[in-house]
Amino acid sequence: MKLNFCTLFNSAYLSRGIVLYESLVKHCPDFHLYVFAFDDKTFQYLSQAKYQYLTPISLRDFEDDKLLAIKSTRSAAEYCWTCTPSTILYCLTKFNLANCTYIDADMCFYSDPNILVEEMNGKSVLITEHRYTSKYDQTLKSGKYCVQFITAFNNAEGLNVINWWRESCIEWCYARHEDGKFGDQKYLDVWPTKFKGVHELIHLGGGMAPWNCQQYNFTISNGNLFGTELTSKKQFDAVFFHFHSLKFFDDDMVLLTDPGYDLNSNAIELVFKPYVRSLMSVKEKIQRTDNSFNPNGSAGIAPYGEMSIGTIIRYYLNGIKSSKKNLLGAGLISKVKHHYFFKATTI
Repeated sequence: MKLNFCTLFNSAYLSRGIVLYESLVKHCPDFHLYVFAFDDKTFQYLSQAKYQYLTPISLRDFEDDKLLAIKSTRSAAEYCWTCTPSTILYCLTKFNLANCTYIDADMCFYSDPNILVEEMNGKSVLITEHRYTSKYDQTLKSGKYCVQFITAFNNAEGLNVINWWRESCIEWCYARHEDGKFGDQKYLDVWPTKFKGVHELIHLGGGMAPWNCQQYNFTISNGNLFGTELTSKKQFDAVFFHFHSLKFFDDDMVLLTDPGYDLNSNAIELVFKPYVRSLMSVKEKIQRTDNSFNPNGSAGIAPYGEMSIGTIIRYYLNGIKSSKKNLLGAGLISKVKHHYFFKATTI
């Protein structure tokens, strides 16, 4: 089956978007990716690059009266969330596609995503659970499901769900918890009971992320990434990983993810570091064409460098500044354990 994907990002995520595209080229035999370019730099670069299976779409062509009417009431992130269902609907209707799957730009594929869509078995909409590791469970606040991989077929059931989601996000989509809502994401919680034809993904290889990777052990065989669920010992093909909260800094540092999550060396070496290397390679290629911006984005100057004695001392001193209770080093071991800062060019 031909799969159609859509995503959205600006120039600070351009390298991520291209790594995402290249992973689809490698693993998905028949696909097309529609990119909603959220600034001119992104649209210009993608238009000039002329990727064979990618169509860039400008905001000028995408935004309609309803989106423009609420744009000034949303932050940049909130507006992106607001637009997510509209990107799916735009692709289904504008290009008369049989199906369209929204994917987050900060993802990478490791095997053919067709296996996820085939699991739908005739249903019209596919959603993926966060599958939180228990100690990170944010279901009540952030929702059971993650807006990272949402497939909708161009039929009455699929369009009904996506149209409802679009109208809901236009009415309310903010980065706060309010009346059981949060951004574009908590709306998904009601889909399985509110609508017909909604399938919750079962395959463990779809939806791996920092908030659940503690449940798996990763291996590479014949160049392919596999996961094993620690509780059941079930092995599965890794389909995609969602690199949420990965940040680059101006001083050549990268933070792999939010330090609140546990990452073991297995995940760091086999999943995170190869992804960073891919981003750095794409960044170098982009900047040979246009070095007027950073396609990896930047969060300023990193608060910490690579792990060293000096880093440990800095953690300790910052702990004392926040509370005198930390004089005996309370929490220091945890901070060292969750130190995910690396030098990007040598990772």
